[in-house]
Amino acid sequence: MSTQERWDIALKVLGGPLAGMGEQVFRGPVVRLGANPGPGGFKLGGYRGLDARQCVITAYTGGQVSVAPVGSNQIRLAPHSNVKWKEIDPITGPEYLSDGCAVHLGPVGRGATIEFVEARRLGVWEKGRLASDVADVAIADGGSANIDQAITRKGPVPASYKVGNVQTSTAPFWFLGCMFLMSSATAVSLLAIGGFVYFQRNVVELGPDEPGYEFYESIDLETAAVDTDLFEGLQKPFYDFVMAPNAEAAGGAQKDLDAPENWDQIFLQYTTASVDRHVRAWKVFRRLEAIKSDYAKVVSQLRASELPEVMAAIPYQESRYRPELQSVVCAKGYWQFMPEVALRVERKAGLPFKVRDCKLRGTNVKWTPKELAPPNMVAKNGEYMDEGQCMIDGCAVDDRLDLKKSTDASMYTLGEAFRDPTLRRSGSVVQMTIASHNAGYDDGRFTGRKKSSNILISYNKWIKKNGKARGPYYYGDNILCRTHEEKSWCGGAMPAETQHYVYSIVAQHLLAVCYYAQNYGEDRAFNPWVQYTTGDGYCKRFKIPSRAEVLRQK
Repeated sequence: MSTQERWDIALKVLGGPLAGMGEQVFRGPVVRLGANPGPGGFKLGGYRGLDARQCVITAYTGGQVSVAPVGSNQIRLAPHSNVKWKEIDPITGPEYLSDGCAVHLGPVGRGATIEFVEARRLGVWEKGRLASDVADVAIADGGSANIDQAITRKGPVPASYKVGNVQTSTAPFWFLGCMFLMSSATAVSLLAIGGFVYFQRNVVELGPDEPGYEFYESIDLETAAVDTDLFEGLQKPFYDFVMAPNAEAAGGAQKDLDAPENWDQIFLQYTTASVDRHVRAWKVFRRLEAIKSDYAKVVSQLRASELPEVMAAIPYQESRYRPELQSVVCAKGYWQFMPEVALRVERKAGLPFKVRDCKLRGTNVKWTPKELAPPNMVAKNGEYMDEGQCMIDGCAVDDRLDLKKSTDASMYTLGEAFRDPTLRRSGSVVQMTIASHNAGYDDGRFTGRKKSSNILISYNKWIKKNGKARGPYYYGDNILCRTHEEKSWCGGAMPAETQHYVYSIVAQHLLAVCYYAQNYGEDRAFNPWVQYTTGDGYCKRFKIPSRAEVLRQK
């Protein structure tokens, strides 16, 4: 059996739960990558869309390195990660790598992106082992063969290769481009926090740098870059405010939610991008300053009701805590309740929550809700609607405008979803409870007809269709519309508006925590959050403005 030089392979994950690991060195000449690659492989846990063995990277004498998909698995190459992966075609067989190249494993929008750092000479390897490790690698002309044969058949450097719409004339596009790339090392320290490893890095601090808007209703993740360091930095609060309540609610049904690789990574990516967008706007902090007392009251009521306090941002998303706002379909108040919901809460929960004697514009009619749920198509079938517009012009009694009463009502309606046994077992009850405020929980109990957009109905349908026992990734897997404004469901289990509803609320709350803890940490409602503004707390990653700075803004 012959021996040759042994080369180790240095790789770095560029996003997701493993990015904070920094550079990782694997013993060559063969490194398998995937969800469960086996001993000595690079296990990419927490990344969806990957096969157990997604691809194989192989180093040869002289430090020459190639990557090849296993079977029909998708692999894409580029000179760097700042590319539109959907414009790059998957490779069909072994291709050469150069230092600094980016490799995307799995479908676009899923999977993992890694950087090939370099190959490092170390000792010798037995050539006989190589063939057995890569025997299942597909090659360009079909079938399988070992890498030595495949590379020889293709030649030392492919004559041309099509990357997206770019056709190279000699060496591959990424091969030439990657030769000029330089990679930099970032210091990484590991801190054990909350039962999982939390990676802390130095990052450029973000803060308000534009007037902006009071809130951003949706993020287009295809055009919004998700900063890897920020993604890692938000893992601790994401766990505390979302995943810890999910894990507690799921109990024995979902035991592994403490581990970041088992989280809904798409949800976390959208949340990170939304935080990055909101933190830059002065108007966000001006509004938080104006509503500090109301936010504190809602947080206190949520804690008293044993509901996740992240839901305090729901009325920020709905109305920016402006009770007088009324939507085009007659939702009104802090929490933007429909009139029928008030009647349901009054009758079913026995709470003093009334909407009575509403004046319909242009008539002498005094309208009071009689049904316990809005019609399926409110704009078309609502008694208070005319050509898609709300005709209610004030009500003699409207408790939706009262913060205490409307928040008490929300504790009841949110509690219905949060305490539902099916949703609690899912591993994603927090995000589904938030979504239920937008899409409804289960109106069919009162109308006798299932409403497909209601969260319990859509979740059960999705579980059955996909043959799953539970749905910890239900929310992220169904963010398929690019923005909230699309008029379809884009193939998802939720309407576009609901798809982009939850992560914005979580992002707004994470920033509210920082602003209130830094400026009003002595308040009983905000004091538990001071931990996030000290030491290595995540708020240190942002330039959170002081109260004085906010008040100077116009």
